[in-house]
This record gives sequence, C-alpha cells and structure tokens, in this order.
Amino acid sequence: MNTKTYDLASLNLKSLSGLAQTFCQVSNGMNGKSYGLEFLGIKNPGRIYRNLSVPQLVEHTLARGEGVLGNNGALFVRTGKYTGRSPKDKFIVDEPSIHDEIDWNSVNVPLSVEKFDRIYKRMLAYIQSKDLYIFDGYVGADSRYQLSVRVINELAWQNLFSHQLFIRPTAEELKNHYSDITVIAVPGFQGDPDIDGINSEAFIILNLAKRIVLIGGSQYAGEIKKSVFSFMNYLMTKRNVLPMHCAANMDEKGNTALFFGLSGTGKTTLSADRTRRLIGDDEHGWSEQGIFNFEGGCYAKTIRLSKKNEPQIWDALRFGALIENVIFDEESRVPNYDDDSLTENTRAAYPVEFIPNCVIPGVGGHPKTVIFLTADAFGVLPPIAKLTNRQAMYHFMSGYTSKLAGTERGVTQPEATFSSCFGKPFLPLSPTIYAEMLYERIIQHDADVYLVNTGWTGGPFGVGRRIEIKDTRAMVAAAINGELNHVKFHHHPIFQILVPEAVPGVNSAILDPEKTWSDRVAYEQHARALARRFVENFKQFHRVPLEIMEAAPCME
Repeated sequence: MNTKTYDLASLNLKSLSGLAQTFCQVSNGMNGKSYGLEFLGIKNPGRIYRNLSVPQLVEHTLARGEGVLGNNGALFVRTGKYTGRSPKDKFIVDEPSIHDEIDWNSVNVPLSVEKFDRIYKRMLAYIQSKDLYIFDGYVGADSRYQLSVRVINELAWQNLFSHQLFIRPTAEELKNHYSDITVIAVPGFQGDPDIDGINSEAFIILNLAKRIVLIGGSQYAGEIKKSVFSFMNYLMTKRNVLPMHCAANMDEKGNTALFFGLSGTGKTTLSADRTRRLIGDDEHGWSEQGIFNFEGGCYAKTIRLSKKNEPQIWDALRFGALIENVIFDEESRVPNYDDDSLTENTRAAYPVEFIPNCVIPGVGGHPKTVIFLTADAFGVLPPIAKLTNRQAMYHFMSGYTSKLAGTERGVTQPEATFSSCFGKPFLPLSPTIYAEMLYERIIQHDADVYLVNTGWTGGPFGVGRRIEIKDTRAMVAAAINGELNHVKFHHHPIFQILVPEAVPGVNSAILDPEKTWSDRVAYEQHARALARRFVENFKQFHRVPLEIMEAAPCME
C-alpha cells in the first residue's frame, strides 16, 4: 500500500490523530504493521510491538539484557546517569499559538520551532531500523475528560513502565485508538548542545501546539510520566478541570481526601492506607463532578521501604512491578531498599490494582479534607496545622518543601525550595490560575485544609530527627475523620497557622515545634529565617488580593 509522507512541522496533531485512527494498521515495518507511525515521519523501523502484555514485556526486557528479575518477581532495571528528573533539560516549543499563554520562567524554557524540527529530524534518522514498542492507552479515569495517549519507546522496560502507569485500554478500545498526546522516548539518541541549543545530551521537549513530546539522552522513566502530566496541566484548565499534583483516597462512605506535595513528602505512602480506598497516588483532576485519577498506576519511592511502615506498597512489588535503581544481591536477587549508593530516588512502578481495595475506575466525590505535605528541612514547622481559606491560598501558591536528595539530578542534600502549587516544574500556565481554581473549589465544597510537616523536628536536618510515620499517619487520620474539629488550636506566633493542642494517639509534646528544640532562641532564629524566605518568594506574584498577602508569616 502506498502511503504519503507528511512534514511534521506542517501538521496539527489533532488532524494527525484522525489519520492515525483511520490508518492504524498500514503495511510497513518488518512485522507488516506500522500502526500509523509513518504519519509521525517514522520510516523503516525494525519490528514494531504494540501493547504487549506484561509477561511479554518482561520477557523482552530479559532477552534484551535491559533488566533482571528479583526474588519478589518484580523487574529490576537501572537508569544509568540520570536517576531523577532533569529540569534544566526540559523545554517548551515556543509556537505563536501558545506563546501568550505560557508562564515562561526558569522551568518553562522556550525552544524555537526550528530547533525542535532539527532535533526531531535527527531523532527520526536514529529510529530507522530500530525495534520500537508502542503503548496506546489513556489519561483521565473520568471518561468525560479522558484523553488518548501514545508512548513510543526503544526500551522494552520503559514500555512496561508506560503500560503500568497510564490507563490500559480494553481490546475493543484498542481497535480504534488514536492519540491526543504522543510521547517518543528514545534514550539512546543524544542531543548536541552546540547545534541543538540545549544544555546537555538529555532533553525533554514539549510541543504543546502539536501535542508531542520528545525525550532523548535520559533513561529515567519519570520523564515520560511527568511530560504527560504537564500536558494535562495545560489542557485540563480549558475544560474547567483543576489539574493537581496530589494523591487521593476515600473511605467506605465515599468521603474523599487529597494529599498535595512534591516527591518524597509522603503522598504515595500516606494515601496508601489500609483503612481507606486509594484513588491514585500522584496526579488528579477536580471537575464539577468531583475527583478523578489521571493515571492507571503508582510510582512510589522505595528508599528505606519497609513492610511495617508501607505494607501496601511492599506487597505491590511483585511480578508486573518495575523497580528502578534498587541495589540487590546478585545471587539471591533480594533487594536492599536501604542502599542509596546509586540514588536516594529509587522507584517502583506498578498498576493501581496492586493496592488492595483501590477505586476502579479512579473517580471520587468532592473532597472534604485537603492536606498540604511539606518536608521541612529547618525543623520549624509544626507536624500539623489547620489553615484558613486565605492561608490555604497563600501556602498553595508558595508550595514550600525541601527538595530531597536524588529527586532531581545534582541534588545530594535536602534543599529548601518553593514550588508553586506543589508542582511548579509541571505547570505551563501561571500558578495563579491553578490557585484561583483551588480556592473556588475549597470554598464551594467547604473543605478543611491542613499543612502537614513530614520533615524534621527538634532541630534542622543533621541535628533533629525525621517525624515518625506512625505519628504523621495518626495526625492525618484525625484530620480526615473530623477528630480535629473537637480540639483547641492556638495561633503560631510566627507562621500564624493554627496548631492543635492535642491529637488523638499522638504525644502532645511534638505538636509545638518550638518545644522540641533544646535551644528556644535558635528555634526562633530559624523560624524567622524561613518566614523571610516565604515573604521573599511571594514577591513574584503580582496583583494578589490584600487578604491573601496578609496570610504571610511574620518576619519580625
């Protein structure tokens, strides 16, 4: 069958999606089917494998020497040089149709159309004769807002990652699948900073206008997941859906809770609760109908994982799960989750169904409790505090936490950071857009908002200790179950937030952070220093209502 070759730069990928749907099984490639790849400009590939089963993908990974099986049945792989996201290597194509919408900043860095086209053409040349793996599936558990996604990989294990992280189609849905968002991830293809206008051999390029992502130079699979999330953060706002970097769960009565926070703050651990049903661990939308998961899987940090503290995650690491950068015994294949010699950012990917009593499909009602998670490296924030609606807006826009070691390339010690909406690296639009949407929903549905510190107490990192997970779980449970509605609160003199005087099941001595420090003067100095950081960071936001500005901590 003769096929026409299209110039990608001249195509709108919405029309491209229709073409791919119509010609999803055009003759081409060594196995006789191209599944519409020619409309992306992919010519003369090797064998093309589409939506292989989990056992098939595991077999391919083992046969190609990309990974090994652990004693728990999970597939163990290493991601090489890049063991975390590389934010300095992410770009957005600066197309005229989207230029005025994007919040151009240090994480939303423009790349010209010409440079995108140059990199893409070289990537196409690299792909020729190479075997490719395709995953066709969906993002968005609510069918009213669902988008189709296609991920094209050169590595079998990365295709397993895509299979487990996104929403898997039925056989009938696969017959007529086309892509709203296309990701091409070929780590073996490296960029050239001298000719491509990028910063290293790695690149993650989002072309929002054409709905395509190019990933090269890095094997870290999290780049695939977060690129699609960035697309959802752009597209969902146009449909009056608030995209959120948060986990979600519900009780048996359907009462929903949200857990906002950056990687390493406890979203996955705290949302995987035996007493509640998991909706999702990382990415959700809040529509007029309620909450829905963007994904079909979980991507949990495994450093110092224990069966005692994270029993559901521990049990999920079995055949079908994919484990990145965890050291294991070569003979017994027993993993050592305490070993951080490769990275602190060890990870496991598995389908949400591996968590008992999960919610399928991943939808829930409007939440009554919203948790902001932060890992405070200074050790000055209380382990739990209630926020007024105005304070909720302030802290959501601030997004304070500590960037934990290994989460991003080059981070070896915790660093204080402010990440708007607890997800600035993934927000193409201004943070005020997302914050206003959250504010409206909190008020409309009368949701309680709490700030929970999963970081340090008794002193800063290196002096104090990490707050115990059992205490954090008890505080979160008390907030969600309404038990904190019956206790007294006092205003923190510096951060102005409301600190409970008692929490059921928790030693009251840890609730007031100042009392956990041996040196009260040192505590106040560190707390005032963090307060000044809050205020300084918030200067980036303009035209913010006075009542929101007044929710800031006291510097003096």
